[in-house]
Amino acid sequence: MAGAKKKKPKSAKSGKQSGAKQSASRASLETYYREMLTIRRFEEKAGQMYGMGLIGGFCHLYIGQEAVVTGIQHALEPGDTVITSYRCHAHMLAAGVDAKAVMAELSGRAGGVSKGKGGSMHMFTPEGGFYGGHGIVGAQAPLGAGLGFAHKYRGNDRVSVTYFGDGAANQGQVFEAFNMAALWKLPVIFVIENNQYAMGTSVARSTAVQELCQRGEAFGIPGNQADGMDVLAVHAAAKDAVAMCRTGDGPALLEMMTYRYRGHSMSDPAKYRSREEVSKMRQERDPIENVRRMLVAAGHADDDALKDVDREVKAEINDAAEYAQNSLEPDSAEMHTDILVTA
Repeated sequence: MAGAKKKKPKSAKSGKQSGAKQSASRASLETYYREMLTIRRFEEKAGQMYGMGLIGGFCHLYIGQEAVVTGIQHALEPGDTVITSYRCHAHMLAAGVDAKAVMAELSGRAGGVSKGKGGSMHMFTPEGGFYGGHGIVGAQAPLGAGLGFAHKYRGNDRVSVTYFGDGAANQGQVFEAFNMAALWKLPVIFVIENNQYAMGTSVARSTAVQELCQRGEAFGIPGNQADGMDVLAVHAAAKDAVAMCRTGDGPALLEMMTYRYRGHSMSDPAKYRSREEVSKMRQERDPIENVRRMLVAAGHADDDALKDVDREVKAEINDAAEYAQNSLEPDSAEMHTDILVTA
């Protein structure tokens, strides 16, 4: 209704405001900087290799959103599980998978983390707690609830982090997952990576209530909205949600306000937004530049030291690209493996 006041998003159980100023130690800032830079350089190299025809199929880059997965991953513990959509390269790297294995998977090589059979969109490493990227929009939400159910059934005090985007937030199975997770009080953290455009339609044009952190209210799921371009704000919000779920008060919903610099996929020219908008976000809100400024301002590093870090990261990613290109393609017999698990 015109003129109606918007409801303020519910905060997480801790009661902290998502916009509260956060601080971090030197070690944490250095770790965040290197990890986010690794994701950025990896994705840039993947985009370059895709353009050269060295990566086939679909390819969805995470450039601009690095603070989300980095901040959340550092709030987790071994044994927690993560599941996400097809924009999953960063989640694999954050889970500790070697960049060589991820790049080889993008290239469809036997040395890939899924033996070259998953490609860009369908990578898995259950031993690392990562249960995949999923190509069907929103399908990971009920799967993530299932992982949460497994944790509760086993009584192992673990949590399931389930990522999806603002576009997937409108899918029916997401609401079904909310209902089951709330009904059974599952330790699931639903993370909406709101990059504002889904596949190419802005949230304002596709969503009646644009504060997606409110989506769980009908099911009694508390929601919190955080600045997804600030790794410290992400980490603080994630810590609160994780603590809530570990004490049996789950599920929780986090909306991370973020932004992707590239198109939805490599085939998307992103004409639905202006170059000026993207440039402004890069210049004023870049998550990596934000941490760089904090390191310099606190006297923890200077420009030369940070350039050295960038050189090291670029060398690591170049090695990963070379490894991928020199790896063998999967043997045809691999078509018949990993398709059935028997008890």
